[in-house]
Amino acid sequence: MAEAARILLVDDDEGLLRLLSLRLSAAGYQVKTVTSAEQALATLPHYQPRLVITDLRMGGMDGMTLFETVHKDQPALPIIILTAHGTIPDAVEATRRGVFGFLTKPFDSQALLDYVSQALRLAGPGQEAGGDEAVAGDWREGIISRSAVMEEALRQARLVADSETNVLIQSESGTGKELLARALHRASRRAGRPFVAVNCSAIPEALLESELFGHSKGAFTGATQNRKGLFEAANGGTLFMDEVGDMPLPFQAKLLRVLQEGEVRPVGANSSVPVDVRVISATHRDLEQAVADGDFRADLYYRLNVVRLDLPPLRERRDDIPLLVRFFLDRVNERNGRRVEGFAPEAMEALMAASWPGNVRQLQNVVEQSAALCTTEIVPLSLVQRALRSDPSEIPPLAEARDRFEREYLEELLRITGGNVSSAARLAGRNRTEFYKLLKRHHLEPEMFRAS
Repeated sequence: MAEAARILLVDDDEGLLRLLSLRLSAAGYQVKTVTSAEQALATLPHYQPRLVITDLRMGGMDGMTLFETVHKDQPALPIIILTAHGTIPDAVEATRRGVFGFLTKPFDSQALLDYVSQALRLAGPGQEAGGDEAVAGDWREGIISRSAVMEEALRQARLVADSETNVLIQSESGTGKELLARALHRASRRAGRPFVAVNCSAIPEALLESELFGHSKGAFTGATQNRKGLFEAANGGTLFMDEVGDMPLPFQAKLLRVLQEGEVRPVGANSSVPVDVRVISATHRDLEQAVADGDFRADLYYRLNVVRLDLPPLRERRDDIPLLVRFFLDRVNERNGRRVEGFAPEAMEALMAASWPGNVRQLQNVVEQSAALCTTEIVPLSLVQRALRSDPSEIPPLAEARDRFEREYLEELLRITGGNVSSAARLAGRNRTEFYKLLKRHHLEPEMFRAS
């Protein structure tokens, strides 16, 4: 039976502390109470709660300072702040800086329990002290998230990290595919060996074989010495092949042979070199459709896609936007030697409402541009609007835009028809077989849209 979720309560009002502890304990949670923020910081390392609930105004360190101190080391740990002095600006400011929830006393017990339940869902599964999971935070370094959909993707990644199977990461551009690949490597038994990344779409076709497999001296004009390829450079470790869907067909057969035989033959060499490499590949393309269209070899697809991981786009994990904004802003301040405190409430609302076709990469660009042009401590709405208009990543690639439109179109048809495939196919002007193929391509289940 799973252990009850651990919650740390922080309040200098001992009467309220007892009352909250009773309510949460009765709801099935494991609760520890402390009467100051300083005590909380001392308790965190060994108690390892999945949620912190703290009063805002306390003697000594206050609740927001506690949040900021904890947030630096544990950005994914949700924190709920309670206060008798709450105002709307306080709530907006706290949420903007990454606080999960903000409740004003006196508050309804059910509202608190609902907040706690939601926070624990977003916090993901608990981790026990000791063993391999004690360093669980290290493997996902640089991945900033508290949203349920992203935590589920990371949970799946952690399950396959220590296996030797090849992994295909399929998601839109700018979602952080290389970050996830590095996390998989850090969590694997190959962590002490090299991690080598290559963007297949950035290398001209004529150089791709030499770059990946290496070449011998004199193999072609300019080959003045023997050179190891990236497969050999990654020997014993992990090779991350980004945008593998853009790989030319003639080269796909050569890559397949390397994956099957576990050895590479450098260009111009007479013999092969054995390599022990785990391959993690990534693409923003629908490779299943590319196989159907004849643009990608089916045998290579199945060799790469032993386990598939899907990273959600930013528009499906909007809960993470305040966390990411804070993270990027802190990096900009450190790099530029400035101190932009944050974004105005209306500017943060604009960031939360944007469509983000360029995903996290686009958000980073917008934050950096807004902060660079800001002449005050708070970034105004006008600078965010300007950055959103001028960001070239606002325009997605044609194939990506077409895929997104098709998925949204299918979802709308299924919503209108209540998941009735025959009706939806008729509205789309397709027969049922074709329509089912479209649903499968976009991983849509009609049952999700049917009334219970």
